[in-house]
Amino acid sequence: MTIKAVDLFCGVGGLTYGLQKAGIPVVAGIDIDDSCEYAYTHNNNCTFIHKSVEDVTGKEIRALLRGADVKILVGCAPCQPFSSHQKDKQNRSKHKDWKLLYQFGRLVEETRPHIVSMENVPELEKEKVFKDFVSTLEGLNYIVNYQVVNVANYGVPQRRKRLILLASRRKEIKLIDATHQKHLTVRDAIGSLPRISAGEANENDRLHISPALSPINLERIQHSVPGGTWRDWPERLVLNCHKKEGGKTYASVYGRMKWDDLSPTITTQFIGYGTGRFGHPEQDRAITLREGAILQSFPPDYQFSPSNVEVPIRKIARHIGNAVPPRLGEVIGESIIRSLPKKRQKKATIANERERIQT
Repeated sequence: MTIKAVDLFCGVGGLTYGLQKAGIPVVAGIDIDDSCEYAYTHNNNCTFIHKSVEDVTGKEIRALLRGADVKILVGCAPCQPFSSHQKDKQNRSKHKDWKLLYQFGRLVEETRPHIVSMENVPELEKEKVFKDFVSTLEGLNYIVNYQVVNVANYGVPQRRKRLILLASRRKEIKLIDATHQKHLTVRDAIGSLPRISAGEANENDRLHISPALSPINLERIQHSVPGGTWRDWPERLVLNCHKKEGGKTYASVYGRMKWDDLSPTITTQFIGYGTGRFGHPEQDRAITLREGAILQSFPPDYQFSPSNVEVPIRKIARHIGNAVPPRLGEVIGESIIRSLPKKRQKKATIANERERIQT
């Protein structure tokens, strides 16, 4: 028995990497952002299709999945319209990416895969577009299961809650139980990486790089304690915005992480010391691209740009922050594999391995 999956909104391949690690071959990823192509193809040995999901047809998806005994369509539509970080929460539906989940639903209707999976921010669960997506699946006789999970319970060393949906035309698929009662910490994840200073890059890993700090921000981080706030600073270093009533609630900005705790949610802005609690626990700098990627559960050798070009720091940070944590993709894949009959699980593993070797 063979399994094939297609990854919509694939980005740099976090979901694809995790699915393949779980034993689910992904034949292609589709994304409108062509700057994701190198990381996606280099690390996953998959085809990258540079295209808006709005322009993808069911015929194209069916051709990619042809010949598989189990056909899977997965994806993480852009979460920006639904995120708690969205500034204009009253007008979420006006965001350019709001309707992309409807396109996901359209492709499910046009292709009728055996299994569908979606990952996104928890806030999406309350939105009409999600309820319509679930209704579309149920109208096509899918058995739908969804829940909000804390990814730390599955081995991702950060505070990050995600909405996971699994739907099948054959039987209910439930997400596997939590795998980590004891959470991995910042120390577990990045404690062994070489020391570097702000503005420097490690000579053996060009992604182990942290932007330079201004003289006053260098002073600020030197006065910051792990898990503390800007209230720990001398008065002369406190920003004017923090002295105002409205700014007093933003205590985590310009903060340091704690070694023996989870990291905060890795956002697209994690390389900025002033954009959240992204200060290194003991070194006077923000965390590096590599550290952010590892805290997202990417393997330490995952490559995000060719070696012959200058590292596009902000672009890679955006890719890492937007990614599905690969470990979460692996958990989704394991849940799908476990839903197959035991005989089919074994046959699928053998068949998928043969296909991997041939390709």
